[in-house]
Amino acid sequence: MRIDSHQHFWSLQRGDYGWLTPALDLLYRDFLPQDLQPMLAAAGVQRTLLVQAAATVAETEYLLSLAEKHAFIAGVVGWVDMDDPTALNDLARLHKNPYLLGVRPMIQDIADPDWMLRDDLTPIFERMMELNLRLDALVLPAHLENLRQLLQRHPQLQCVIDHAAKPNIAAASWQPWADNMAELAAGTNSYCKLSGLLTEAGARTDDDALRPYVAHLLACFGAQRLMWGSDWPVLTLAGDYRNWQQQSERLLQHLPDAERDAIFGATAKTFYGLE
Repeated sequence: MRIDSHQHFWSLQRGDYGWLTPALDLLYRDFLPQDLQPMLAAAGVQRTLLVQAAATVAETEYLLSLAEKHAFIAGVVGWVDMDDPTALNDLARLHKNPYLLGVRPMIQDIADPDWMLRDDLTPIFERMMELNLRLDALVLPAHLENLRQLLQRHPQLQCVIDHAAKPNIAAASWQPWADNMAELAAGTNSYCKLSGLLTEAGARTDDDALRPYVAHLLACFGAQRLMWGSDWPVLTLAGDYRNWQQQSERLLQHLPDAERDAIFGATAKTFYGLE
């Protein structure tokens, strides 16, 4: 089974996508299940993980409603306001829906780089572990050292790093991203998504530009902790669904079948506990 571990839907009329403005011309429209389904069929992808794109509980409830209506959506990674006293109650309530598999605080947009290490967040992370909810870590390279500390503090917290922490491929930036990712992979049980690389690559979207980054992720995490994702529709800023899938296949073609099968489906199935 092929699984896309990271995609989004949004409807502009909802009004809760603060980052989505007309300046983002290609993205400033509705992206809904009927838009993605033909692409999934063409790519041979059977299931997807639907990930939040707005910092509202209401959007998470909307995504859960979509999962209930569309069989290809295997689960939802939602959002709660971890800074609000209602967070624990919101987690418990949302968890009653079996499609909620994880939570994604939008760490890349939080001004305080040390936010995730605040002591008052500990009960929320503990509650996530009790409820078997995963953490999708939407982080930048500057957050990796703190993320390593967080996961060493909570070794039972199941965490996947979104978009490989967004290395600056456009500038051919390598350090300290490379060392920090290696230390994080070696020092924690974290997983990583092979997603979002094209939108960090600027004009350097060819195989040769991406290959060192993909090879490093493989060396650090191995196929059993690496999962492919499209990041559609954000992907449309840099490419299209089928071409990104085909490029990923080329970059991984040297691997044994079992390892490619893991990256394109089995790792996500294991990490998110899919049936």
